[in-house]
Amino acid sequence: MPIKIPADLPAYQVLTREGVMVMAEDQAARQDIRPLHIGLLNLMPKKIQTETQFARLIGATPLQIELTLIRMSEHQAKNTAADHMESFYRPFSDLQDTKFDGLIITGAPIEHLDFDQVTYWDEITRVFEWTQTNVHSTLGVCWGGMAMVNHFHGVRKHMLDRKAFGCFGHNNLAPTSPYLRGFSDICVIPVSRWTEMRQDEINAADGLRTLLGSDEVGPCLVEDRAHRALYIFNHFEYDSDTLKQEYDRDVAEGVAINVPINYYPGDDPAKAPQNRWRSHAHLLYGNWINEVYETTPFDIAKIGLETTDLRA
Repeated sequence: MPIKIPADLPAYQVLTREGVMVMAEDQAARQDIRPLHIGLLNLMPKKIQTETQFARLIGATPLQIELTLIRMSEHQAKNTAADHMESFYRPFSDLQDTKFDGLIITGAPIEHLDFDQVTYWDEITRVFEWTQTNVHSTLGVCWGGMAMVNHFHGVRKHMLDRKAFGCFGHNNLAPTSPYLRGFSDICVIPVSRWTEMRQDEINAADGLRTLLGSDEVGPCLVEDRAHRALYIFNHFEYDSDTLKQEYDRDVAEGVAINVPINYYPGDDPAKAPQNRWRSHAHLLYGNWINEVYETTPFDIAKIGLETTDLRA
C-alpha cells in the first residue's frame, strides 16, 4: 500500500520516480481502509530533503500511511520557501487535539546549544508531553532523540572533541527485539554529530534499553517502553550523498572537518560514496511501522487512553 501525500509536494515526484508507491488525496478517499496517521515534526533546515528521506522509508511498507508535516508554531524556517511551509506544514499549535499513530521528531542543527537555550524549547517540551496522550509511538532522531531522553530521563548530552562523522559499524544488542527483526549482527549507519549520549548514563536511567550500539560512537537506538518511544541518535534516513554534501559544504566554507570515516571508497573524496545502510534503514522503519500497526487502537480516538506500553 502507498503513502498518502499531496500530489504537489516535491517528494511526490521524487518517490514516484524511485518506484515508491504514493497516492494523492482523491485516490486515498476511494479506499475503504483506515490508514496509519504518521506525523513528521521536521526541525531540519533542508525541509524538502528531509521530508523526502522519511517519506521514502515509511512509504515502503504494505500499509497505507497518511503523512502530516508539522512545524514549530512560531519558529520561522530560514532555508525553505515560505510558500512551501504555508502549503504543506501545519503548526503544532493547530494539532493539540489531533491523535497520531506515530510521530517522527527529526534532528536539528543546534547541538552546540544547551537544551534550555533553544528558542523553541518550551514548545517542544510541550510536544513531548503531548505525545503521551496523543501519539501511540514516537521516534526521536538525533537531536530530537537526545532532547526526548533529556526531558523524560534527565540524561545529558555531551560535546565531543571532534565531530563523529562517517559510517560506523553498530552491534545488534537485542536480536529478539521486534524493531530489529531481520537485522544482521552488525550494521553500518551514517553518523554526523558533535554530541553524544553516554552508554553508562543510558544504563543508569530507569526503563531505557539500548538496541543498537557502537564501540566507536556509543549508543544509537534506545527503546523507552514506558513512554512508547524509540530514540535513534544516528541517520539511517540519509541519502547516499548526504554526508558528501555536509563535507563539501564545510570544505567550501573553510570549516575544519575530517573526511567522513569509512564512507568514500578508500577514504578518497574524489570517488562516489557507496550506500551500505539502505537495506537496514528500510528494515528499521518497516519494523517500526509494523509495530505501530499491530499495537495501535483501531479507534484512533482511544490513543493515549488504553495502555502506556506497546506490548502490555
